[in-house]
Amino acid sequence: MSNYHIKHLEEYFQVYRKSVNQPEAFWEEIAEENFMWRKKWDTVLEWDFSKPAVKWFKGAKLNITENCIDRHLLTRGEQTAILFEPNDPNEPAEHITYKQLSVRVNKFANVLKSKGIQKGDRVCIYLPMIPELSIALLACARIGAIHSVVFAGFSATALATRINDSDCKMVITSDGSFRGNKTIDLKGIVDEAMDSCTCVESVLVVKRINSEIQMKSGRDFWIAPLLEKASDACEIEIMDAEDPLFILYTSGSTGMPKGMVHSTAGYMVYTAYTFKNAFQYKENDVYWCTADIGWITGHSYIVYGPLANGATTVMFEGVPSYPDFGRFWKIVQKHKINQFYTAPTAIRALAKHGTELVNTYDLSSLKVLGSVGEPINEEAWHWYNDNIGKKKSPIIDTWWQTETGGIMITPIPYVTPTKPTYATLPFIGIQACLMDENGQELNGNQVEGRLCIKFPWPSIARTIWGNHQRYKETYFSAYENKYFTGDGALRDEVGYYRITGRVDDVIIVSGHNLGTAPIEDAINEHPAVVESAIVGFPHDVKGSALYGYVILKDTGESRNHANLRKEINQVITEHIGPIAKLDKIQFTDGLPKTRSGKIMRRILRKIAANEMERIGDISTLLNPEVVQSIIENKR
Repeated sequence: MSNYHIKHLEEYFQVYRKSVNQPEAFWEEIAEENFMWRKKWDTVLEWDFSKPAVKWFKGAKLNITENCIDRHLLTRGEQTAILFEPNDPNEPAEHITYKQLSVRVNKFANVLKSKGIQKGDRVCIYLPMIPELSIALLACARIGAIHSVVFAGFSATALATRINDSDCKMVITSDGSFRGNKTIDLKGIVDEAMDSCTCVESVLVVKRINSEIQMKSGRDFWIAPLLEKASDACEIEIMDAEDPLFILYTSGSTGMPKGMVHSTAGYMVYTAYTFKNAFQYKENDVYWCTADIGWITGHSYIVYGPLANGATTVMFEGVPSYPDFGRFWKIVQKHKINQFYTAPTAIRALAKHGTELVNTYDLSSLKVLGSVGEPINEEAWHWYNDNIGKKKSPIIDTWWQTETGGIMITPIPYVTPTKPTYATLPFIGIQACLMDENGQELNGNQVEGRLCIKFPWPSIARTIWGNHQRYKETYFSAYENKYFTGDGALRDEVGYYRITGRVDDVIIVSGHNLGTAPIEDAINEHPAVVESAIVGFPHDVKGSALYGYVILKDTGESRNHANLRKEINQVITEHIGPIAKLDKIQFTDGLPKTRSGKIMRRILRKIAANEMERIGDISTLLNPEVVQSIIENKR
């Protein structure tokens, strides 16, 4: 049945219509024909957004690892499942076949069991991008333990907060990690976190950088000798469709991070189906997503989505700038990568270094380019399209969230005609809509509003761990019977969606609603500008005025800054209109970013409004030092 793999635009519209007119029948067909089940479901879907409660494939029994590993052993046991590319380019890559992955996951699962981990226990994974990270996820899933991956760049405080919130029984970490030419002492960070975590009974440690570390007797164990002794056979734990698979924390606009809970069956079906179509993955392709598994992109599109399709998925330990800014392109050439998925932040950083390095590598294997994490600006889109894809590889600008589990709005490559900066059309089964501030749905095209989803999809997060009320308030209270994404969007004349940024990044200046994304896009067009971030600050006359933080290229640094400020406002006037001109422009060396590359506008807003005492915790930033520099140079 061809619904699993969409090959042309007419087919997309046909399948999309079916998926919204008969969602239960559609998803039942996808689930039945493409996955292994130990018991079929009693009902496909039960839902009520007022509670909110969503259940997919209720009554079904399965194990996700059987779908990601065991069922491939007969047909593609010798094929590479995970291709590990280490930080050091001189260290050989590791090709782990499906058979080898099966053995390693089983052994790891048996080690977890030997340390008392059972179905429903939470296991915190704090590892760098090494094979053991993927293996640990799958080992947890095999025995029904709930994994909670914390990105191995978070501070001890942030780690402890997440461990305590979900009451983790175990932490899996390594002695340290490589990052370019630096090493990071991960075990030291875990030890510090443990001072305030009473729930953790054991810490398993992977050896990666061979550093001297402290091991606490009775709590800390090197994993290698335990794996050696462990059996390579491990029966699966049969899970209910709605059993939690993992918790993943996402930062809230306020307060405590939110532990989003994803369940087993719906998440599996949706990530597998979106992976197949969004990347047009074909047998023997080599697929590479550059994200970290510490984020949802890595869960869905490095581990679960690709492996459920029997794909070859690349794990890269390093950074795009080491040993030089050609590293990504070197890897594409080396492994003949077919699908490449990365973030606009990375694209802009690489674009800054021109095309000299790009042109030394053969990128002809590329068939699909993807973008994720934030809306891609026009300049970065064209650079990516012209220099990396050579105008032959469609760019999929994917919009989705930790909460959605999988891609929600995206072009399907070679199917949907692309348009720079537009995520284009909703994915199959996704009923997107735009709402105005009065809670009315905006019909027709050429409208702009708040992006909501009005019908459940299989991989929607089911709750926030330990706080269902917060889940309800955050996502379901703004508009009746709708999931509110927190993002603004516009729908153009043909029905394409463009994400305009978080709704709290909309600034009302003199009664005009101004989204920050298009203003930033305009500024970034200026030849002297690398990157920018716009926030609002209180203004006596306008209510709010615009404050711009701008990073200059080397060529701009040496220019007269007063002239540059005039030119930037001129560009904005030309692109958007004088209403969007900036009252203040501060040139800065960097912007505060999370480890996943998102600009922390909350901090910038506080500085612009002179509320330095309310900046809050900056320890989890990629570059906390930049905050002080911005404060000192404030205009």
